[in-house]
Amino acid sequence: MSAVTHTVLVEWDGDDRSVEASRLSREHLPRIEGVESVQAGPSVSTEGKEGGFEWMLVVRFRDQDALAGYLPHPEHRPVAEYIGASSARVVVFDVEDVEDAE
Repeated sequence: MSAVTHTVLVEWDGDDRSVEASRLSREHLPRIEGVESVQAGPSVSTEGKEGGFEWMLVVRFRDQDALAGYLPHPEHRPVAEYIGASSARVVVFDVEDVEDAE
């Protein structure tokens, strides 16, 4: 099975909540079975093409089964609830890693 990269883009509803979202992500998500890495933070791009999104979370999973187990996992709840309560707009995009699929 191929690894999966889970990307979440967030536009905050009001004040920038990136610091707390990053802290929660780094504290809770690595505890979930099948999570290989967690990256989170505001954009540092100089291009200005974020389209209103202010924060990004990228989680790499061992495989599709690990991603499926992540969504209902209790360690995922604090992150999902914080983002849900604090965001104006969220985009989630999951891709199977090409290098692993070949």
